[in-house]
Amino acid sequence: MGITFIELSPDRVVGRMPVAGNTQPFGLLHGGASCVLAESLGSTAAALHAGPGHIPLGVDINATHHRAARDGYVTGVATPAHRGRSFATYDIVITDDDDHRVCTARITCFLRPIPDEAR
Repeated sequence: MGITFIELSPDRVVGRMPVAGNTQPFGLLHGGASCVLAESLGSTAAALHAGPGHIPLGVDINATHHRAARDGYVTGVATPAHRGRSFATYDIVITDDDDHRVCTARITCFLRPIPDEAR
């Protein structure tokens, strides 16, 4: 996927991904690739929020694809919609190199304690 993380905190995770290599047969950014970027950013933010001893498990993701990207990079920014002890929800906005919105996504993660036998 070629995702590069640019900024990492529980309040904001930013990453970018090349369009090349992540396209569907017509040469456009694959919607599934946008979902992979969104889930990677949102789950990372949820893990940072949860802290040591917990892992985020994605329980819901949705995405609206607004426009096509054909080349260059797309950049995603994940920001919290809700952060609790058991669940965290993040909104992810993905834009192209011209700062046009390509996709809006939302992910909710269950913040599960790591079992003792897995530590």
